[in-house]
Amino acid sequence: MDFDLTEEQRLLKESIDRFAADNARDPAQHGAAGDGAALWGGFAELGLLALPFSEEDGGIGGGPVETMIVMEAIGRALITAPYLSTVVLGGGFLRLGGTEAQRAEFIPGIAEGSLKVAFAQLERQSRYDLHDVSTTARRDGGDYVLDGRKGVVLGGDEAGLLVVTARTAGGRRDHEGVTLFLVDANAEGVSRRGMPAQDGTRVAEIALDGVRVPAERVLGEVDGGLPLAGRVVDVALAAVCADSLGAMEELHRVTVDYLKQRQQFGVPIASFQALQHRAADMLVAVEQARSMALYAAMMAEEPDVRERRPAIAAAKAQVNRSSRLVGQEAVQLHGGIAVTWEYKAGHYFKRLTMAESLFGDTDHHLREVAEAGGLVEEI
Repeated sequence: MDFDLTEEQRLLKESIDRFAADNARDPAQHGAAGDGAALWGGFAELGLLALPFSEEDGGIGGGPVETMIVMEAIGRALITAPYLSTVVLGGGFLRLGGTEAQRAEFIPGIAEGSLKVAFAQLERQSRYDLHDVSTTARRDGGDYVLDGRKGVVLGGDEAGLLVVTARTAGGRRDHEGVTLFLVDANAEGVSRRGMPAQDGTRVAEIALDGVRVPAERVLGEVDGGLPLAGRVVDVALAAVCADSLGAMEELHRVTVDYLKQRQQFGVPIASFQALQHRAADMLVAVEQARSMALYAAMMAEEPDVRERRPAIAAAKAQVNRSSRLVGQEAVQLHGGIAVTWEYKAGHYFKRLTMAESLFGDTDHHLREVAEAGGLVEEI
């Protein structure tokens, strides 16, 4: 199998690497830099916001490998702009499940940078289960009326459009009866409370109180939205793996540089064999994460859920393990400086810690692989 990038992919990588490096976050101002309109406009100018959409919908026609290239650079630069929530998640729902009219209405806005999207799925009791939905949607004439609460919505406070899971039939944990809705974030009855997550990413709590949504804003099948949600989340998980890979790469580089500069007993501590071994363990973990991030990218668009789901789950579990090892070793090898606000090592550790639990922690994904009977034999 050929793992080399094509010429177009290499050019994309060079372009996004330069852009990300120029817009890398200053740890001393973490939470302020990297989220402005100029940065988002830069994403649009480079065509990154149009990347995964088909040319028929006004996009560029990129695939999961191109998304991996972008997300790896974003993670390396600690950028917290809502690329994952808007382009990968929100755009993924429109791309894979939207009607022609819905795609024509919303994709151009995403591509030009005027529209941001958020996936409002997580509820207080649901943890990582997409099917655990208590938010309700009842039919009322030509509309649906939504009531419920959503939490930790990525990019939810700055989105203009929400993709909301709501129950139109069945019990709270039934796999059938979940429907996806495209909801105007500024509609009557929608209230939001935004806040920064640990790594500086913006999240929101969202309340839906009698929100009326026209029937034509149903995304996919009524009562059958769960397969689409699972498919899009798997694409997002592959992107999260790439983001974590970028953060791990930079954190390993920063740690090795520190070992070469820090003096103890009159010599750089990089000369101590025990620390060399630990730095080597970090590198091995990074390369393991790289191989699984590539695997996730290759499997992200696999239509057969029986092959795609355990593959993505296995990739996320390994990337999580690598993230934990690289982050903890970096902090220990740096000492106290690693957790100071002004030094970026701690901020990468926060980034990796947040990503570790995004759409499922290690135990959750290992359980998914086990329940599927492991990976398919052909792999």
